[in-house]
Amino acid sequence: MHSIKLSKRVGADGILHLDIPVGITDKEVEIMVIYQPLEKPNQLKTPEELGWPAGFFEQTYDSCQDDPIVIDSEGDFEEREMRIIDI
Repeated sequence: MHSIKLSKRVGADGILHLDIPVGITDKEVEIMVIYQPLEKPNQLKTPEELGWPAGFFEQTYDSCQDDPIVIDSEGDFEEREMRIIDI
């Protein structure tokens, strides 16, 4: 069994045409086609497409400017004795 990976464009008619030279003549072969539409890497999804409510970032941006979040001290942690475990 051999695997060939190709990138092709589907025509405006919605049909994908494949011409694949396999180096075999006068024999039956079994073919499996798996296709996956490719998205352009520069095509960014909108926040709404990513599941955020419409206008969420515009409404919440800078909302803590007048009331900043303050993190209290976490306190001191207890010192624990190092134990070595034999496995």
